[in-house]
Amino acid sequence: MTTYAHAHAHAHAHAHAHAHAHANASNSHYAYFDDALHRALPNENDWSTHQRVSYVRSAGNWVPYPYQNNVSQLPLDLRVKCVDGLLAAAEHRAQTAGQKPKNFDEWIVRNMGEGIADLFMRPYNFKVWGTPTHKMQCKWLGERVAAPNVRTVVKNALTMQTAGNWGPNATFKFPMKDGTGGIWTAVAKKLPIKRFRLGRSGEVKKVNGASKVVEFGDGRKIKYQNLVSTMALDGMLDLLDGGANGTKSVEKMRVAAKEGLVYSTTIVLGIGIRGKRPDRIGDKCWLYFPEDNAPFYRATIFSNYSPYNCPQTDVKLPTIQKADSSLPFDKESKEGPYWSLMLEVCQSDEKPVNLDTLMADTIRGAVATELMLPTDEIVSVYERRFDHGYPTPSLGRDGALAQILPALRDEFNIRSRGRFGSWKYECGNQDHSFMLGVEAVDNALFGTPEMTLHETDWVNGRRNIERRLV
Repeated sequence: MTTYAHAHAHAHAHAHAHAHAHANASNSHYAYFDDALHRALPNENDWSTHQRVSYVRSAGNWVPYPYQNNVSQLPLDLRVKCVDGLLAAAEHRAQTAGQKPKNFDEWIVRNMGEGIADLFMRPYNFKVWGTPTHKMQCKWLGERVAAPNVRTVVKNALTMQTAGNWGPNATFKFPMKDGTGGIWTAVAKKLPIKRFRLGRSGEVKKVNGASKVVEFGDGRKIKYQNLVSTMALDGMLDLLDGGANGTKSVEKMRVAAKEGLVYSTTIVLGIGIRGKRPDRIGDKCWLYFPEDNAPFYRATIFSNYSPYNCPQTDVKLPTIQKADSSLPFDKESKEGPYWSLMLEVCQSDEKPVNLDTLMADTIRGAVATELMLPTDEIVSVYERRFDHGYPTPSLGRDGALAQILPALRDEFNIRSRGRFGSWKYECGNQDHSFMLGVEAVDNALFGTPEMTLHETDWVNGRRNIERRLV
């Protein structure tokens, strides 16, 4: 199975009970998807291959991922708290066999105990989702969270050993040049470009579901028979005109979306640093941060993914500040080498963020967590806000989707698909999103079932080789 990593700008993913595999790395479940990428970038030197090296920053230590299997690396008092919670959870499961947790928080405590819940799962997931775990469902988890083996955890806690790698993307690929966007530019070049109208018609202003016409900002109108939309579902409903017979149906869908669909905003920050990559960073790929001494929930050592993700050593750049902004610095342009960090911050109604100070807060957090030293020379910074970052698996999500998605298809021939079109995080990685589109077209043309959307657990639990790209 091949894995393709991608920068969170923003496809995620992350990973994650967000104790899962990196959302920066999208694990492919489909031979068809791999075929398309191989056709677009067929050469070995188009890709760099990496072993996942991932840690959680906890109590001043780097705890190997997954956290729940490596509490042996915590200080003794926290180790005892985690093991005691695991044993209590195992006893509780034995006494309540057959009972199912009602929400994500109950799932966490039932499987991992209060110790791991308090130290990692609750604070980390709130930093990721901006929603408390008791307001999230747990059906979405599937393969994404490692259930700890209690005997192994206890043994490792006593011997101070660490557990081996777990997860769907222990090895992953990243494009050598042009980042994740370069993948899809290359894929597009294999398609009939004359059929594309990219940015030519302005924004979509209205979708007339009754007459099946899409209206654009420049006045252009396009008639459709079947419409596959990757717009965020809430935005699509805002633009949808149901006509005389469909007005009540559209209003009902809008109410369902408002009551049941929750999302968070993702802010991606980049920091370019002069100097040789420090030994303390090494070959780490991505790192999780559950504690409140940094605003970001995840950091990626982006320069580790490809030598072309940073300027070459002979490029001269001026220093814009030291990591500790109170320290003096030389403003004259100098050569490298360079390395870089990519950091992710969640913003939501329940988790506000001060955008005016976020970059400064992020740099301070990088120093507090030993990603950077106070004397490190910063040569570039980057910040971008993605309003729709994560589609939250909220308690009301499935009920809302059950009202909205079939009605859009059956009444207006609209198939809303993709990360925010389908609003299902568990099939929101780039391989899923790709296949949601493929399967939507097949369903419209031939009536074939959309397995990724409707049988997500089945898709995620296997390698799908039934369809290949010919």
